[in-house]
Amino acid sequence: MMMQETKISLNILLPEVPDERDACVHRILDAMQTHKGIQEAHVVGTGQDAQLCFHYDPDVISIAQVEAQAKEAGATITEQFGHILLEVKAFRDLNEATGVQNELYKLPGVVNASVSAVGIIRVEYDRSQVSQTRITDLLTKSRLAVIAATDLHMERAHGHHGHPHEDRPEHYPGDEHGSDAHKHNDLSSDEDDGHNHSNDAPHTWKAYLPVIISLSMLLLGIAADQLIKPLFFTGLVRLIWYAVAYVPVGLPVALQGVRLLVKGDVFTEFVLMTIATIGAFFIGEYPEGVAVMVFYNIGELFQDAAVNKAKRSIKALLDIRPATAFVKRGDHFTEVPPNDVQIGDRIQIKAGDKVPLDGALVTEGGSTFNTAALTGESKPSEIAAGETVLAGMINQGKVIELNVTKLYNDSSLARILSLVQEATTRKARTEQFIRKFSRIYTPIVVILAILITLLPYFLVSDYQFRDWLYRALIFLVISCPCALVISIPLGYFGGIGAASRNGILFKGSNFLDLMTQVNTVVMDKTGTLTKGVFKVQEVKSIGMDAATWLPMAAALESASTHPIAQAVVQYVGDAAKGIQVDGLEEISGHGLKAKLNGTEVLVGNAKLMAQSGIVVPGDINTITETIVLVAVGQKLAGYLTIADEIKEDSAEAIQALHELNIETVMLSGDKQAVVDGVAKKLGIDQAFGDLLPEDKVKKVEALKTDPKKVIAFVGDGINDTPVLALSDVGMAMGGLGSDAAIETADVIIQTDQPSKIPRAIGVGKATNRIVWQNIIFAFVVKGIVLALGAGGLATMWEAVFADVGVALLAVLNAMRIQRIKF
Repeated sequence: MMMQETKISLNILLPEVPDERDACVHRILDAMQTHKGIQEAHVVGTGQDAQLCFHYDPDVISIAQVEAQAKEAGATITEQFGHILLEVKAFRDLNEATGVQNELYKLPGVVNASVSAVGIIRVEYDRSQVSQTRITDLLTKSRLAVIAATDLHMERAHGHHGHPHEDRPEHYPGDEHGSDAHKHNDLSSDEDDGHNHSNDAPHTWKAYLPVIISLSMLLLGIAADQLIKPLFFTGLVRLIWYAVAYVPVGLPVALQGVRLLVKGDVFTEFVLMTIATIGAFFIGEYPEGVAVMVFYNIGELFQDAAVNKAKRSIKALLDIRPATAFVKRGDHFTEVPPNDVQIGDRIQIKAGDKVPLDGALVTEGGSTFNTAALTGESKPSEIAAGETVLAGMINQGKVIELNVTKLYNDSSLARILSLVQEATTRKARTEQFIRKFSRIYTPIVVILAILITLLPYFLVSDYQFRDWLYRALIFLVISCPCALVISIPLGYFGGIGAASRNGILFKGSNFLDLMTQVNTVVMDKTGTLTKGVFKVQEVKSIGMDAATWLPMAAALESASTHPIAQAVVQYVGDAAKGIQVDGLEEISGHGLKAKLNGTEVLVGNAKLMAQSGIVVPGDINTITETIVLVAVGQKLAGYLTIADEIKEDSAEAIQALHELNIETVMLSGDKQAVVDGVAKKLGIDQAFGDLLPEDKVKKVEALKTDPKKVIAFVGDGINDTPVLALSDVGMAMGGLGSDAAIETADVIIQTDQPSKIPRAIGVGKATNRIVWQNIIFAFVVKGIVLALGAGGLATMWEAVFADVGVALLAVLNAMRIQRIKF
């Protein structure tokens, strides 16, 4: 699939010192060019006018992610770009959706726009040139009512490391590299932050009234034609009756066809249906003309209902949050709206109550939680003090207290909803193909209909214009692509929703498709297959008392966030407090080095000791557990052995992957003996240890040299981000995983369970299967009836089934994925 290129420039501040500035730029560009979806990154201008220019694929990465990753790489940038998600009613015609998308692109400052057939619109725009209000006004002019608007532009607080920078003023100069996104216009920038969800515009009796009127008149007309046969019901009276019956359902379709016609969309579903039904009136087939339009509208009502049901099932996630929270104010807890709760506040959740906001559990002894609303798992989860509790969980144990870590609208539930809705705007290859196909298919159908009408004049001796026009009209009705318009995007929407209810977040429909092709799963060990909760098992002194070197080791390790380092700090406790550490240096993949009271202290692995010329006894190298060596004053002082626990479902995950004929590979920075032990227990095909972050990249690159391999990498740490970007599908553990890993990944496993990996593949395969069932079913049935219609063996009634009937069956099949148990 060809990547769509979008180009933006971000204003940055660079150091004044030339050498430092060059090093800074190279670091940022090198880091950014490893990210999936970024095709090119370079700097435009110098000094105060410097800009980072990115060429990227908006179906893989958003502006918000580009900015976040630029900041992670060390750039300080202005909040120039907005990123909003708008919800409107589902589209009847793919060309209509494409037309709206093209209209959005005409607005100066709109960098990227993607319109999903289910009515989700993603717009990324330059705030200095266009406002959210102007974007929604354009949709209103296109007769699209905005049901909900969400600002997805995530604020980040990552500074430019090592350089004190101030934020730029809100002025965004253009540059010769930019497109319309860089032309400065003096427009209003009033933005609607946060979520603005109104009612979903459900069908009321007014929506059904036109169909009820037309259907009633159609049935009475047919009864008059076939049963009652009154003398007056002929000629002009009969024509007027059916014309009046046609107007409620036919006029809105015809008017929409005209509107799109004016915009240049000649060949749309609305035009096809209008031509076919008016043509039926022209040849005197009044009941059939009305019937086609009535059943077409009935089909559209069912399709709208199916889409709204799918949307409601997704939005129901937010409804599981309680409307109040008990916040500590002074010495007691007060009931307040969750929106009033701030980060750092302490809240209380009673037994049986739902958790209103994300937070860290502070109650000793922990509690049991029902997590089914978030993960789809009926088994309760035990969460200990200090661990994260998410909004939507139900406290099944004692009364507990949490320290709030995220605002109400920033909770995991809100993130799930935004990710799921935005994912539908990143179209799968199948949906992109159908869109392109429909733009070619519809004109071809119209040309064929004209040929069916006129060509027989030169080939058939008893040519009757009326008969061949009737066949052509049947051909037009049958060929209407509405069975594919909604059923395909609805299938992907349902698949993404089903995955989210199982604790798996896909960032795009395209990744659902790609997941079905995965034949090699590469996994990090710590935090992915193991719990990442390390505990000190043994402390051994060599030539120095442990009471002396242990606090030194903990003082160095306290500067690291690595789970092994934290295990050492927790084991030593308060004994390390107050120790002055000077010149701390982290040596990637080796350990830490610093000076304590002028004495050099090393804490790390055997590689660090060898690099520093420190002799390690041979018997230490035979220890299979993870080991932390400590050297003081160029002499080995002792070591600690650390153990990590394999997750309960890791073996189940590997077995399920093997049953799918998927190769499994494990990569780890831990020593080979430890890695081999874990691999043997789990039955992993290949396992590689003693790897630095760059070594993991090389291993995946080596695997990718085989063109037959489609690789999914699963990791959780910030050091896994290069491999997540390099893999075909990057999967991050969303519970324990770092923000950088979650931003880079294509799929997020909310529950940190390895068993979700094969489940994600299962969701992808089921979605793909249903989508292709609909495509094949629609084309086979339509192909058969098209042939019968062209040959004069089918009537308008068969055409109605081939159009509306197939569409309804396809929609029902697409909805089936929402009920599948994975």
